[in-house]
Amino acid sequence: MKPIPAPARLSPLFVAATLILGAGAATAQTAPAAAPTAASPAAAPAQTVRLRGTIEAATPTSLTVKERGGQTVTLALLPTLVVQEVYPIALADIQPGSFIGTAALPQADGTQRAIAVTVFPESARGAGEGHRPFDLQPQSTMTNATVADVAGVSDAAGGAAKGRTLKLTYQGGEKTVIVPPGAPVVTFRGGDRSLLVPGASVSLTAQEVNGTPTAMRINAGRNGFALPY
Repeated sequence: MKPIPAPARLSPLFVAATLILGAGAATAQTAPAAAPTAASPAAAPAQTVRLRGTIEAATPTSLTVKERGGQTVTLALLPTLVVQEVYPIALADIQPGSFIGTAALPQADGTQRAIAVTVFPESARGAGEGHRPFDLQPQSTMTNATVADVAGVSDAAGGAAKGRTLKLTYQGGEKTVIVPPGAPVVTFRGGDRSLLVPGASVSLTAQEVNGTPTAMRINAGRNGFALPY
C-alpha cells in the first residue's frame, strides 16, 4: 500500500507528544526495528503517542480525528490495524478476582478515587500490571491489578451502599481505590473497522511509520458511546 502523505503540520504533534507505555485496553504496539549494521548505530524505536477524540472522517486507508485538545489529526490506517470495541458494564460486575485497570486521582488519605474502571476479559489478564502516572488528567494515575476485595461505600447517614471500595494487588504493591457512584465501568472485546464512523468516540495509539503518522491500535465506542479515557 502506498503511504499516505502526512500534512506537515502534524509533525510537531509527534515530536512533542508524551511517550506512552501502553496501559489498559490500549496497549501500544511497536513496529520491529531494522537490525543495526556495523556502519550505522541502531535507530531509536518509533515513539508511540495516545490520542483521544472523535472521528471526523474515515476511509479504508485513513482516519481523521478531532482530539480532545481541539486539534484535527489525520492518520494512515494499515492492514494490520487492531480495533477493539469498548462498551459499558455494571459496577456489580467488578468482583474479587477480577483483573482491572483504573484511571484515578490520588487522595489525601492515600487512597485513589476512580475516574473510570476497565474490567479486562480473562484473555487479557495481567496486561500492563502495576501502578503508574497516566495522562488523562493532571496528577491522574493508572493501576492495572487484581481485585482482592470489594466493599460497599455507605452514604454519610449510613444508608444503602453507594459506590465501591476496591482493594487492588499487583506485583510489588497494592492500592485502595474508591469507585464513586456514576464512575464509568467498561470492558472491551474484539472489533472491526465498522466501528470507525464519523462521530464515534475513540482512544488510539499512533506512531510515525516511514514518516507518516499511523494509527496502530484503536479503541472505539458503538452508537454514540463515549469512551471514558
